[in-house]
Amino acid sequence: MLYELRIYDVTPGKMEAILNRFRDGTISIFAKHEMKVTNFWVDVDDSKERLYYVLEHADMASRERNFQAFFEDSEWLELKSKSEVNGPLHEKIEVVYMKKASFFE
Repeated sequence: MLYELRIYDVTPGKMEAILNRFRDGTISIFAKHEMKVTNFWVDVDDSKERLYYVLEHADMASRERNFQAFFEDSEWLELKSKSEVNGPLHEKIEVVYMKKASFFE
């Protein structure tokens, strides 16, 4: 199993908008493309405007295939377009790939 930690530096003032986008559409579109969100967090320090979530993939090939389908999905393209009418919701995304430690299976 491959775990993908995604860290978003949210555009100042856009935290509620990006959380709404995930809650109201993105997560269900992920599921349609076999991308399971295992958890979702926001930074305790509100001034950092960062959010974090982990996606679960069977392997890297599945990850690449599923993300490609996600990015081409008309439902996603419409949601992204509508939610970014007043500009992008994030400034940067950091991605970390992880696997479980052998002793913690």
